[in-house]
Amino acid sequence: MLFSKIISTLKMNKNTLIIIPLLIVLAFFSCEKDEFISSSNIKLEFSQDTILFDTIFTTIGSITKQFTVRNPYNKNVKISSIKLAGSSNSPYRLNIDGYSGNTLNNIELRKKDSIYIFVEITIDPNGSNLPMIVHDSIVFTYDESQQGIDLIAFGQDVHKIDGEIIGTEHWIADKPYLVYNSMLVDTLSTLTIDPGAILYFHKNSRLLVKGTIKANGTFGSPIFFQGDRLEEDYDDIPGQWDGIWLLRGSKDNIFNFTEIKNAIIGIQVDTLANLSKPTLQLTNSKILNMTSVGIYAQGSTIYAYNNVIANCGQLAVALTIGGSYEFYHTTIANYWEYSTRNTPSVLLNNYYVDVHNNVQVRPLDKAVFSNCIIYGSKESEIIIDKHELGILNFSFDYSLLKIDQDQVSDFASSFTQNIFNEDPKFKDWRENNFELDTLSIAKDYGKEEVGLMFPLDIQLNDRTIDNGPDLGAFERIENN
Repeated sequence: MLFSKIISTLKMNKNTLIIIPLLIVLAFFSCEKDEFISSSNIKLEFSQDTILFDTIFTTIGSITKQFTVRNPYNKNVKISSIKLAGSSNSPYRLNIDGYSGNTLNNIELRKKDSIYIFVEITIDPNGSNLPMIVHDSIVFTYDESQQGIDLIAFGQDVHKIDGEIIGTEHWIADKPYLVYNSMLVDTLSTLTIDPGAILYFHKNSRLLVKGTIKANGTFGSPIFFQGDRLEEDYDDIPGQWDGIWLLRGSKDNIFNFTEIKNAIIGIQVDTLANLSKPTLQLTNSKILNMTSVGIYAQGSTIYAYNNVIANCGQLAVALTIGGSYEFYHTTIANYWEYSTRNTPSVLLNNYYVDVHNNVQVRPLDKAVFSNCIIYGSKESEIIIDKHELGILNFSFDYSLLKIDQDQVSDFASSFTQNIFNEDPKFKDWRENNFELDTLSIAKDYGKEEVGLMFPLDIQLNDRTIDNGPDLGAFERIENN
């Protein structure tokens, strides 16, 4: 009865009769079942055939990686299952198009459509320093065939330090140390680190020292301080961790044959604790790729030789609020390329402005730069910021300096036998290689007495066997 009334209504306007066959056609197709490929030759398209994780620390989850699975056909594909071959025993974890789990059954992938699969891994420790390789695969099963994606991760067992305050400890180089949420060497305590040790720091983590740290590496087994992102793309990316902070009262710190890289501040050295000994003795070391400052000293004491401080977003060496500093055979090179650098590489300063906007003057008793190189991409790489009411004693002698000549004129008695504004001709500063080219003007120019104080360079080459010591941390040895 109702259907008759509808037909009668439609007949009142003959044009509406066209709707009837259209409705019938639509109804017909809506009832038609989706067509699926039934073939033993189904091959879905994967955006990657192998998911590779660079070094993953044990107990610490990996980054999330993803890939896409695409149906290239004009018909739908029914996937019987997507699962990890290792099943519940696998250290890997999957999220399959929004479903969290290592197995998903009866997936319908429509024609020309795609799904996303996300992969993570957490590796159990094995107590070994040797990297481990962890394999698994993701298996796609259809009615009559299979496909697979390989999963490969390189695992590394570590000593994990998580926000800890430590007393006197001796760290050996059996396996790396991973610092989460920073760490503190307590007052009157000493952390001794053996040659060959590696310290990794997670994002926003810092090494704080109230007591003493003795990081005494060797040429063959240096000690590394760096961020915990070990992918190749992060090898020279600055700002991955906060850096090392020698707090007020810290004393007798030694960094020898160390490499500190990719932090915000390499080493911050606060007010001195011992007038007879340097707060920091830094030797045969490299500080590279800092977002802010390589060495930031505030009224402290530093004794340094055979070092490279390079590529910092602000200052490479900031000697502020007075203090006493000696740098010999040091290469300071700043070719920062990640952003615009508005500051020179080296700052000397003898005052600060307190919270009440009052100027507080502190004597800079000594700042010696001898047989050094200070160079970079700025027109002048040295700034002398002296308050006239305070002491600011410094000297640059037998060094290659990039500096505004007005500053040289203003402090003429503090400059002796220097080379001004000449390219030192490093081998390859883009690769952090600051050895000297054979045509470098810095060859054999150093003061002999200083060369005899430090007869071996950062690579243990002898400075005393040719016409004179080279400037900077590296002695060029010509092949005869």
